[in-house]
Amino acid sequence: MCGIALCIGPEADPAVFRRMLAVLAPRGEVTETRQEHGLLAGVRRLRVVDRERAVQPWVSPDERYVLCYNGEVFNHHELRAELTRLGHGFRTSGDTEVVLAAFRQWGEEAVRRLRGEYAFAVVERATGRAYLARDPLGVKPLYWSRGPGCLHVASEVKALVGHGAPISEVPPGHHGWAEHDGLVRLRPYVDLLTLGAGLPVIDDPDEAALLVRVALTDSMRVRLDTDLTVGVVLSGGLDSSLALLHAAQLHPDCVAVTVGVPDSPDVAYARRLAADLGVPHEVIELRPRDIRLADVREAIRISELTEYGDIINAVVSVPIFRRLQRLGVKVVLTGDGSDELFGGYPMYHQVGPERSRRLFLHRIRNLCRTELQRVDRASMGYGVEARVPFLDLSVVELAMRLPLDLKLRDGQEKWIVRRAFADVLPDYIRRRPKNPMSYSSGLHERARLYKPLFARLHRSFGYPLLEPVRRDFDSVLTRCGNDLDRAIADGLARPDYTVLEHARDLVGAARWNAVPVVRRLVGPRVVRRVASRP
Repeated sequence: MCGIALCIGPEADPAVFRRMLAVLAPRGEVTETRQEHGLLAGVRRLRVVDRERAVQPWVSPDERYVLCYNGEVFNHHELRAELTRLGHGFRTSGDTEVVLAAFRQWGEEAVRRLRGEYAFAVVERATGRAYLARDPLGVKPLYWSRGPGCLHVASEVKALVGHGAPISEVPPGHHGWAEHDGLVRLRPYVDLLTLGAGLPVIDDPDEAALLVRVALTDSMRVRLDTDLTVGVVLSGGLDSSLALLHAAQLHPDCVAVTVGVPDSPDVAYARRLAADLGVPHEVIELRPRDIRLADVREAIRISELTEYGDIINAVVSVPIFRRLQRLGVKVVLTGDGSDELFGGYPMYHQVGPERSRRLFLHRIRNLCRTELQRVDRASMGYGVEARVPFLDLSVVELAMRLPLDLKLRDGQEKWIVRRAFADVLPDYIRRRPKNPMSYSSGLHERARLYKPLFARLHRSFGYPLLEPVRRDFDSVLTRCGNDLDRAIADGLARPDYTVLEHARDLVGAARWNAVPVVRRLVGPRVVRRVASRP
């Protein structure tokens, strides 16, 4: 994984380019650049695959193209073998070289062959045209802005805000050319709304459970293909526990990391599972009072998120990746995406099947700016590559074909996932109900205390050049009776919370945070006895 930055055009400014790369410094370990007239290309590279030879920007053998690449393509071994048969030679064993060779062989169709989490830019040196592409779910980010005589491309919004120009995002599953005439023409190569369309519904529980197990196990396997220690973000819930179970079996050089207050459910469940599996376990014990305004500000700066709930989750996530960096862990698995795919949210079950499918598709399409953005920024902000096995395209397509009654059954969410791994999941994990991340860590209400300041902090970094902070869509949806059309219209009509809503929220958070203080003041005092001297 990397941070990429490009300035393309006759007015490309080396000083601007250096600032862009400096902002992206936390995403990697080494800075690698190529500078020529009309093209300034650079990468802050996190060395994971072929760490010594996969130097970027990567130049094609005929020197026609320059590649800046962020991500991992997990089927690069298979692609390398096919491209070798077609006459391509390789100097490295990494996926970077494979991506550019695939583009040279198949052109714009190459992205349909990539299995992974990626965003990249290929510049045609003679014309200055740039081909931009992003993975189907938007696990890895890519943004661009245009100034006079120059196109700027970068992995994060913060690298582009200094130009003062509007910032645009390359949408998930899109690709296309930024032309020399100044236009950026992008189109989808994967349509998540039609993924699995035309394929039969899988309604037999035994068949569905087998297919879920095969797909998820394979997705875990390819993401554990590394010679590095692998971390697992462990909450003790179903999804992160499955990630740890697979890691412990397929890549024993692993470590689990958990954050929460000492008596929180997450810490308790995670401790028990890590101990049962014999996996090293790092627990970041935080008291609510440990979260200060500076921590909230830093989480907003790193994450660039635009919904209040996601920002709170980022506040909780940042300490995890800070600890992983200190441990020297560069690759980590997370359980993100399972709730969206397999019915982990109540809204799916409060409406009919058709409305539920629309909600399901809406959440999947928006993961790139919610959970996945949080995971990318929080992890890469500390030079850690986060991989999300539940969002492999094969798993997403399979989930599209499962009816709702296999996702919720007998009052239990993600029923089919629990069924698929019933023989390997400890009972206490298999039966544990879903609990949102920030709540189960015990830290939500403390971070919530600072919510009225989120929008102001977000503006202070210039992030509204892409998009301002807005109300949590889940709360808007609930208020609209889970009617998606009403919720979208309501969100557009009134993007942010009112002053009164903020005040009510602040009072509730303040009351919760005051309880421990009151208990200490009015509770019985502990009398310490001092032993008398003889």
